[in-house]
Amino acid sequence: MDKSTKLVVFAFCVLKLALLLTANYHSGFQGDELLHIQTGNHLAWGYMEFPPVIGWLAFIQNLFNSDSVFVHRIFPVIASVLIFVFVSKTVIALGGKARAVFLVLLCLLPVMGRSHLLLQPVVFSQLFWVISFYNLTQYVKLLDKKYLWYLTFSVALGFLSKYDAVFFIFGLLSLLFFKTTREALVKHKFWWNVVVFLLLISPNLIWQYVNDFPVLKMFSRLYEAHLEVLTPAEVLGSLVLALNPITLLVYIPALVSMFSKNMRAYRPVCVAIWLSTLFLAFSKGKAYYFYPIVLTILPFGGVFWDSFFTRKYKWGVYPLAVLLILSGAVYLPLSYPLTSLESYIENEYKYEKKDVPGSKYAIKEERYSKQKWHETLTELQKVYENLPANERETAVIWGKHYGQAGAIDLMGEKYKLPKAFSLHGSFYLWLPKGEMPNTVIAIRYSDSTGTDFFEPFFEEVEPVKSIYNPYSDEAEQVYQTIFICRKPKQDFDGLKAKFANRIFE
Repeated sequence: MDKSTKLVVFAFCVLKLALLLTANYHSGFQGDELLHIQTGNHLAWGYMEFPPVIGWLAFIQNLFNSDSVFVHRIFPVIASVLIFVFVSKTVIALGGKARAVFLVLLCLLPVMGRSHLLLQPVVFSQLFWVISFYNLTQYVKLLDKKYLWYLTFSVALGFLSKYDAVFFIFGLLSLLFFKTTREALVKHKFWWNVVVFLLLISPNLIWQYVNDFPVLKMFSRLYEAHLEVLTPAEVLGSLVLALNPITLLVYIPALVSMFSKNMRAYRPVCVAIWLSTLFLAFSKGKAYYFYPIVLTILPFGGVFWDSFFTRKYKWGVYPLAVLLILSGAVYLPLSYPLTSLESYIENEYKYEKKDVPGSKYAIKEERYSKQKWHETLTELQKVYENLPANERETAVIWGKHYGQAGAIDLMGEKYKLPKAFSLHGSFYLWLPKGEMPNTVIAIRYSDSTGTDFFEPFFEEVEPVKSIYNPYSDEAEQVYQTIFICRKPKQDFDGLKAKFANRIFE
């Protein structure tokens, strides 16, 4: 990497860091993040929804004993910056120079903001995907055994971050389609790489087996509730819109140039991308599921334009860059929460406004969740403090949604609240044992008429407070209701047995 290229990469990494830190200042925790934070308090080789890496990273962040957004997003920030670094290294490996890197990072800077901001497996999946793709590119280019081992370890970490690594692994079959790479694999005894990979991921596979493969139940629920209704046109349209339609000026040449004479040496890499894409499309993934693949396609577009502008029309890079900058400026405040909630509603909200029954604005949760969780925990505190003294001594809180239970466990101490439990998602694994206390404060997403969920488990269920959320972008989360539940009909073990097939409801 020459000096000018290093300068481009450094400048974009600084810009990315500034965007993330500004967004952290203006945002709160999204519900899934609150679950992921709690995994750090329950280290294991797997969880109900995802592999273990998120738990390992959350454990380190939890050592700070903080409820700060900045603390709990340390690793997403690091991963996001490293994504820029390895995408740039891939551009260079494909023959691009500073101009190619500049165009590629210019396409990426204003988009994918949410997936890079939050403490979720997706950002680590993207990171290990682009690292693996870089290692794959280097192996195909140099046929050096060390890159095959680097690829083995990065793919294993990708699998332990998010199960979408199976799509990347499927793409690796392309190495067997071409004589040069096939002979190199045999020469390098690639079966040992396969053995090591399986050994690295085996603790998670064993965990899944012991726990009756909850990930399959989660995927079944996901397909039933979301993925089955998606059409290819909807997914493609959402993806183009999310990535900024102007960047098609880079993506389309990337797709075409993959099979040009200039890229003949990288044909196994190109086929790997297409195999991964086809498998994911066949599996009916959401638009953002394709983000890791997008990160592998884009470098080809940068290399194409770099070569084109070097041969002729050298001035052409300027209007292209201006188009990307201007369109990116429109996307930035939509992709990242860079201003206050009030400013966003007044200025940018009109560009992505959608109608949600009962909601006034319909905004992504992290943009307003500081206010949401403060109000929720304050109302829970009032209910808890109004209990008779003898009931307060043993009372616990049942959060129907894992985000509610996670918010109470992370921030509840400030509000002098007892610990929470839930039977939703991975919280199911951490349910207490033994007798349930006589009084349980319960909270769920519903209006005040939704007592039916808790009634089968208690003799008495009384709704005491309804909390309205004018910003929810999901109709079922417009209201939260707090209940006082007394005289449980079973102990915790009996409750867990009743929810064995309802974990993802």
